[in-house]
Amino acid sequence: MSGHSKWATTKHKKAIIDSRRAKSFAKLIKNIEVAAKMGGADLSGNPTLVDAVQKAKKTSVPNDNIDRAIKRGAGLTGESIEYTTIMYEGYGPNGVALLIECLTDNRNRAAAEVRTLMTRNGGTMADPGSVAYNFARKGVIVVPADGTTEDDVLAAVLDAGAEEVTDEGETFEVITEASDMVAARTALQAAGIDYDSADAAFVPNLKVEIDADTARKVFRLIDALEDSDDVQNVYSNFDLSPKVQAELEAED
Repeated sequence: MSGHSKWATTKHKKAIIDSRRAKSFAKLIKNIEVAAKMGGADLSGNPTLVDAVQKAKKTSVPNDNIDRAIKRGAGLTGESIEYTTIMYEGYGPNGVALLIECLTDNRNRAAAEVRTLMTRNGGTMADPGSVAYNFARKGVIVVPADGTTEDDVLAAVLDAGAEEVTDEGETFEVITEASDMVAARTALQAAGIDYDSADAAFVPNLKVEIDADTARKVFRLIDALEDSDDVQNVYSNFDLSPKVQAELEAED
């Protein structure tokens, strides 16, 4: 789930179920294959591939799997990689806005599955453009807070195009224009600051605060969507107050 670090932080505290881990690996491998296909297998000349590989390594995807994905995506194995990116729009419980990004080799299957999952879990599909205008494509860099302060992060990225740095508790989130993301993560590296992930993501222009009951329903819907092999990312505009966040974490 991209676009909301508070929930991501909560999820990371939970034990990772093997089946979810396998799905996560598969989606990370897809990202690597697409990045290698678009920009080639040379990491030094393909920053998108660098970020995809970094994220996979942070999630403990084996190096052999990463190497095979790079070669497969770049066409070095003779295999053909054909994925299409599709964006679906919808609403979750209480009108929470959702952007559902699919990376699929079967458009019809992806559309049918997303529609079914939305219907079964309290969501509704929306017309193209009715939700997307509430989001902007941004660079999102997640920096672990271990031994690093917000001032350290700010000092590193301020002159590299960073628009905002927010303290999310266990991490800091750096927001940039999508075109400035590589410069910002390079600045972090130059300052000796490690980062967990750097992604081009859809960030809501306006967030809507929700209560704990709505949050549980929204999480259940997003979990169901993310379980689909075709769904690569789910973006939303919900926000959680510290009180609601604490209530949800107490249930973990």
